Amino acid sequence: MKFLVLVDFLPDAFADATPDDQRRLDDATIAHDRKLRDGGHLLIASPLRDPSTTVTIDRRLGLSLDRIDGPYAEAKEVIGGFLLIEAADMASAKALFDDDPITRYGRLQIRPLMEEHRHSETGEGRPDFKAL
Repeated sequence: MKFLVLVDFLPDAFADATPDDQRRLDDATIAHDRKLRDGGHLLIASPLRDPSTTVTIDRRLGLSLDRIDGPYAEAKEVIGGFLLIEAADMASAKALFDDDPITRYGRLQIRPLMEEHRHSETGEGRPDFKAL
């Protein structure tokens, strides 16, 4: 099974982190990502740029397309990164993050992908995942 792991932070999660703290955290999370890759679980992982670089596209407000600069989600936390992993089941996916150092600063959401979703009229599936 494939899972999307979202890394959520409060906007001030790193406010007290020194440059040395940040460097150690970067090194630790890279080491964790490499462990996941070496174990055959990690497909891709990346931190995201600062939330101020976000553009939100929303058609719910009316018929026109609204583009809004900034992370205006209805939440206190922002998504700071993501991973796409493979694991046998949810219990196995959760176990992969028992020692993830980023959880000292934020939380992880692990969500299974809908891998067998097909178009209701044509029966076609979504394009297959291709390695980057």
